[in-house]
Amino acid sequence: HSTWLFVANDAKERDVSYFLMLGVVLWRIIHNQIWISLSRYRTAKGNGRILDRGLEFEQVDRENNWDEQILFNALLFYTGSRHLPGAQKLPLWRAHGVLLSIVLHAGPVEFLYYWFHRALHHHYLYSRYHSHHHSSIVTQPITSVIHPFAEHVVYSALFFIPILGTMLTRTMSVLSFTAYITYIDFMNNMGHCNFELIPNWLFSLFPPLKYFMYTPSYHSLHHTQFRTNYSLFMPIYDYIYETMDKSSDALYETSLKREEETPDVLHLTHLTTPESIYHLPLGFASLASRPHTSKWYLWLMWPVTLWSMILTWIYGRTFVVERQRFDNLRLQTWAIPKYNLQYYLQWQNEAINRLIEEAIIQAEEKGVKVLCLGLLNQGEELNRYGGLYVHRHPHLKIRVVDGSSLAVAITLNTIPKGTTQVLLRGNLTKVAYAVAFALCQKGIQVATLHHDEYLKLTKSLSGMESGLLLAKSYAHKVWLVGDGLSEEEQLRAPKGTLFVPFSQFPPKKLRKDCFYHYTPAMRTPISLENVHACENWLPRRVMSAWRIAGIVHALEGWKEHECGYNMSNIDNVWQATLQHGFQPLMISTSHTKN
Repeated sequence: HSTWLFVANDAKERDVSYFLMLGVVLWRIIHNQIWISLSRYRTAKGNGRILDRGLEFEQVDRENNWDEQILFNALLFYTGSRHLPGAQKLPLWRAHGVLLSIVLHAGPVEFLYYWFHRALHHHYLYSRYHSHHHSSIVTQPITSVIHPFAEHVVYSALFFIPILGTMLTRTMSVLSFTAYITYIDFMNNMGHCNFELIPNWLFSLFPPLKYFMYTPSYHSLHHTQFRTNYSLFMPIYDYIYETMDKSSDALYETSLKREEETPDVLHLTHLTTPESIYHLPLGFASLASRPHTSKWYLWLMWPVTLWSMILTWIYGRTFVVERQRFDNLRLQTWAIPKYNLQYYLQWQNEAINRLIEEAIIQAEEKGVKVLCLGLLNQGEELNRYGGLYVHRHPHLKIRVVDGSSLAVAITLNTIPKGTTQVLLRGNLTKVAYAVAFALCQKGIQVATLHHDEYLKLTKSLSGMESGLLLAKSYAHKVWLVGDGLSEEEQLRAPKGTLFVPFSQFPPKKLRKDCFYHYTPAMRTPISLENVHACENWLPRRVMSAWRIAGIVHALEGWKEHECGYNMSNIDNVWQATLQHGFQPLMISTSHTKN
């Protein structure tokens, strides 16, 4: 409506302030998203982190509607702009309006909020309303706006006091309105970001500032202690009414001095598609908390996607994506700023290898125990399954793991019991050869469709030729598939075929009358903390074999590398993984029922 009026009316009748309202709404969404990404990045790195407890899917789902308060406020802003006196055709700037907004916020807004907040902690109101907000002990920026609707109405009324005051006095301007709304969002997000960022010198330079600006650690105590630090943004009322937590200063100092966390296990992954940046934990929380699937509306964001690609190209270094904790192990995931397509371009190999090697050296310097190579960061043509780095740096203390033995073990244990013959299709990798060898040892025949693949297998599996078969049809009901499976071959599979991937990437699901298993992965133990995002296309609380292998390697204290053409004992790795609480994934098929 504002855009239509702006276009339809002539210059004299146009209300620029009404037209710019849409920009304010969009800015609020972008501002909040910046805080979400920054908070997750900083808490993953660990420097300045206040609470170590992590986020879980339940909290992410509960806070998924954070933008509703922006939409609700937008309706109020648009309505007020059309019908309230003094809200039409606002000038760009009025200094008096800014000063009045400051006075009205520091006085009525902060005072009324303090007492309303204390009232919300009375057991009657707390159990019916405010407990929803306090369900999040560990906060993230968007926790600040997760409230029942009744609370949103009251908060909107409170924050409307400076806006209404400047309207009635005819001192309101576009910038004073935008600045006040931005101030509210900034302070709200900052107070719930779970990392301390306010420098100590600021309070040393101006000591009274501690009465007029809270810190993230100050409000974090309210979420852990519940009965202290009630103030909105200015702690002065906590000082006046003696509700300030006595440990506020100590927590501020310890949080501010906290350094980056050194992980025990590092998982090195990379970006997959241009829009995969949105599916990272640093991206959109709602997308990251669900398996990666293509969303049509992300195409509308192509300018942002293009900008993110340029940014990763300019930045050109690995970056921290997320952290977890399992038993006494600290886990981190780093991402290489390269996409799938680049891994298939030979002229990019040197640049990719340089980034991986730099990450290994950096992890070595930090004291990381195990580094596991995820997705395409391991490959025969790229780096000999990671063996290139061990060859270049023979004295590495960090153990480099490609996870191939666990991938083989999971693939073998996914094949339905009673199977006597399988069809092996896809590029013959280190995992494919090991799977074929193990199946032949078990007396299960391995069939291939192409003569060159059959010759490679017979040469590699010398002495087991009786277990190999050159298939003349597509009649097999169990297919072990990797990269290189063509659509034509998939369409010729018989009805009810079970596709079991042994590669990092899943095949495209073309058949509704067939069954598709997940890529090698397992369900994680409940004791794994801070799991609030899905790993690529895998379901919630499911982790890829290549990532689990690094964790198990560290838990068991194994000293050897598992990369290059070396492979750990498959049975030992499988049993160790089960003992540490990781569980196999099952899908319902006619094969598993039989």
